[in-house]
Amino acid sequence: MGDFNAVAPGTDLSGYARELIRMHDAVIGGGQSPLRPRPLVARSWSRAMAAGLTPDRIGARATLSPDEIERRRRESALSSVIDELTQAVSSLADTSSQLMLVVTDAEGVVLWRYGSAKVRHRADSLGFREGAWWTEDAVGTNAIGTALTEASPVQLFSGEHFEQFQHPWYCTAAPIHDPRTGELLGIVDLSGPALTLHPAVTALVATGVRLAESQLWRQHEGRLARLRSAAGPALAALTGPAVLVDEHGWVAHAMGITASRVAVPRADRAITVPGLGQCVAEQLAGGWLIRPDTGARVVRLELDLSGPPAVRVYGAETGWGSPLSARHAEILLLLHLRNGMTVHQLSNALFGDPDHAVAVRAEVSRLRRVLGAVVASRPYRLAESVRLTIELGNTDRLADCDFVRHATAPGLRALSERSL
Repeated sequence: MGDFNAVAPGTDLSGYARELIRMHDAVIGGGQSPLRPRPLVARSWSRAMAAGLTPDRIGARATLSPDEIERRRRESALSSVIDELTQAVSSLADTSSQLMLVVTDAEGVVLWRYGSAKVRHRADSLGFREGAWWTEDAVGTNAIGTALTEASPVQLFSGEHFEQFQHPWYCTAAPIHDPRTGELLGIVDLSGPALTLHPAVTALVATGVRLAESQLWRQHEGRLARLRSAAGPALAALTGPAVLVDEHGWVAHAMGITASRVAVPRADRAITVPGLGQCVAEQLAGGWLIRPDTGARVVRLELDLSGPPAVRVYGAETGWGSPLSARHAEILLLLHLRNGMTVHQLSNALFGDPDHAVAVRAEVSRLRRVLGAVVASRPYRLAESVRLTIELGNTDRLADCDFVRHATAPGLRALSERSL
């Protein structure tokens, strides 16, 4: 996760806070200052001003109802690890400290808040309470909202906050992701009075994130183990290749092929699994048992770019189709045109830089949820059993295809002169 401290060890916190406040007033007011904001802070201030926020007053705080807060808590994957998170910081965020633990959902809504009554009362005066939207466009530069926007850990100290009313605070936040898919689940934050900032806070936040993500992974493995145990009699009776998956397509047990995830079986369409071909799926408690329906092992995909992106999947005898997002169509096209891409190469091709690895993994995971294990990993490539063809409509050149000409992925523009 790296070092994201806003204050160097040994810094005089009181003096540095005064310097930052003077810098804040000068820079945002259009004046000169010998001290310049960090690039991350400067970007956030620019976004806050573009959103119409002003630093000298507290913006409107939208707060959800108690029923909506409880609903979001129940539906959050973080509800299963919140106890571990609170225990990880209980030695500091206790009734006598001035440190507060805050956990939000992926939209920046505060769902849980722990700390002494004194520090929570001070947070209440800022609207920093359960149910509040703590995003940049709502409250300006803050560690939670800025971590969401920058997709990285953030620590802010005193005058680095956009709102003057937040200058007496420090805040340290980092994103928590689903370890299976890379999907953002929320933000964990430690906040408190600025002059109480301790150098260990960033390490504590990083430890909390690692703890939460490792616990989520253990829970995932536990669910797969329980599914394998429950399906034991059915698995023992098998004599050929098969795949046991949970309700999200994650493989609990595989015979005859290697796969970590397949398309989620549905009762209204056939399923095609690379390496198995056309399959039948039998629903079990908590998952599906998938077995070959024919001897065919080749999966034929047709990526249709003649209109809105779509894909058609063909097995031995039947097929099915599904619309695709533009991003998923770009991924399939890039992997079709290039023989293997690392996560950083695919990030460069999709976003123009190698720094979006988490987003790439999440998109590939979502694509696999739709199509199954058509994309192999390390490097990313189309699985050996997949045969992909492209339908461009009235042209046979990528450069003349409307989808490619309007694509946002820089890598497609570099390859668009290639004819199919």
